[in-house]
Amino acid sequence: MRAMRSLDDIYEEYTFLEGDERYRLLIELGRELDAMPQALKTDATLVRGCSAAVWVYPTETGDAGNLHFLADSNAAITKGMVALVIAAVQDRPAAEVAAMDVTGALERFDLKNQLSSNRTQGVPNMIALVKEHAARLAAS
Repeated sequence: MRAMRSLDDIYEEYTFLEGDERYRLLIELGRELDAMPQALKTDATLVRGCSAAVWVYPTETGDAGNLHFLADSNAAITKGMVALVIAAVQDRPAAEVAAMDVTGALERFDLKNQLSSNRTQGVPNMIALVKEHAARLAAS
């Protein structure tokens, strides 16, 4: 497992880019995700409502019970968007992730105006699944 760039670092780079360069950054973020084993790409880890297939799987790391998510998609830009969602929550305590306003953390990227609605329609479902996993693990 490698450390992801922080959301602040990603945003700093994002603000200097325009149009297609922002797409390239999202694609690059997707490539930086930890590899997700094929065996974890199941119906249980599939995010519903996305235009592309997206899988998200939570693991716990360290004694603190921090969450580390594995994620993948069959579409490069969508994989970059899930990487952005994961960057907001990666390696944080489950209770913190469950209570976090992930949508608010991503608002500054203005994805709805940067990407087509078809590409962004699944983001709320990605966030909901991440928060659902976190709440379940925080409660156990």
